[in-house]
Amino acid sequence: MSERPRLAVIGAGPAGLAAALAAAARGAAVTLVDAAPDAGGQFYRQPAAGLGARRPGALHHQWRTWERLRDGLATHVGAGRITHLTEHHVWCVERESAAFAVHALLGPEQEESVVVRADAVLLATGGYEKVLPFPGWTLPGVVTAGGAQAMLKSGLVLPGRTAVVAGTGPLLMPVAVGLAAAGAKVAALVESADPKDLVRHARVLAAHPDKLAEGARYAAELARHRVKVQVRHTVVAAHGTDRLEAVTVAALDTDGRVREGSERRVACDSLAVGHGMLPHTDLAETLGCRLDGVSVAVDDEQRTDVPGVWAAGEATGIGGAALSLAEGRIAGLSIAARLDSRAPEPSSYARAAKARSGLREFFAAVDNVCTPPDRWVERVGDDTLVCRCEEVPAAAIREAVDELGAGDVRTVKLLTRAGMGWCQGRMCGPAVAGLAGCAPTPARRPFARPVPLGVLAREPGEAV
Repeated sequence: MSERPRLAVIGAGPAGLAAALAAAARGAAVTLVDAAPDAGGQFYRQPAAGLGARRPGALHHQWRTWERLRDGLATHVGAGRITHLTEHHVWCVERESAAFAVHALLGPEQEESVVVRADAVLLATGGYEKVLPFPGWTLPGVVTAGGAQAMLKSGLVLPGRTAVVAGTGPLLMPVAVGLAAAGAKVAALVESADPKDLVRHARVLAAHPDKLAEGARYAAELARHRVKVQVRHTVVAAHGTDRLEAVTVAALDTDGRVREGSERRVACDSLAVGHGMLPHTDLAETLGCRLDGVSVAVDDEQRTDVPGVWAAGEATGIGGAALSLAEGRIAGLSIAARLDSRAPEPSSYARAAKARSGLREFFAAVDNVCTPPDRWVERVGDDTLVCRCEEVPAAAIREAVDELGAGDVRTVKLLTRAGMGWCQGRMCGPAVAGLAGCAPTPARRPFARPVPLGVLAREPGEAV
């Protein structure tokens, strides 16, 4: 009997799980590779077992969907159709003749590497938060919005007793509600966009009553917890000595500038801030996949332009769990058929394709409204750190552009070291580009994460 076709799914969030289940159900041998100790990704992040959480579902609004994914994974793992590799941190994917080698670092120490070989690869690598700098943003107590949510979901801890949630985008409401429900005093939710601007997208929004109802539920919870919501406002500075003590909030005019005299100081010991999400594309770029803007470009089957490589979820565009599930299912069905030398039957994923189309349109409308203020650069003082890893202030970036003639992010990086640190520009990249007045450029790195030299010097072992 010949060996079943092999698929490596990188990422066990909604997209990766949906793809793995769909492919395994149709005969593909699937290896699910994920950095976390448990499946679920960022969206279905679980509390550590040792914490003894009695009601983990209280932290999620799609718990039943997660239970179906979790139980489906357990069934396929038990039947030998899926191999689930946890705490495997993928640092590179390379082509080997007609197959692929997925290199991963093992465990918390990440000092040993193994390789998973597969005939096809699905990149379900998710996304990460975009945070734009402002004076005081490096103070202890300032965290990303997603970071605050992760602390609550996985550690059952609050970033502080009195919080301000600020920035822009649909993530802010669930973060504020989650913190308030867990016992924090949320002094304010500060949104730089104006929800009234969504009116011009009324047709698109009306086609998604479930999303509107979800937003209404969050709004009701904010009102119940007496959270003050300030739209067309922004945090212009964070204050404190050893840690955060207060923030200054100000109103924005239609050009994104601070309205003179509108500044107000809000006492708090934690600030959860985020300005949207960006796709993780490192592995896709290493493989040579084409990007569409900042996202991995895919066709109707979620195939990239590199044969044998599919992508699904936030890597192909930020759109939430429901969109990731739809894309993952389509990818899984496509991969199972293509590995069996067949074209997938469109009717098998017609429902998912319809959901994908509608949700992409919905989130395009939301993204059109929830954008960072146009004039945010003007509020970044010269002494504000932009690259935290290398401690590069805004003044150095402005000098590189204005006096040394840098005209792109790479040249700024070479002149200032901004983006050369541990995160390799993932955190500061958008800010550096904004201050330099140029578009962010993809950085094709050979590795998606830092790798010990010892790992590179020795032959990795086989994971499966």
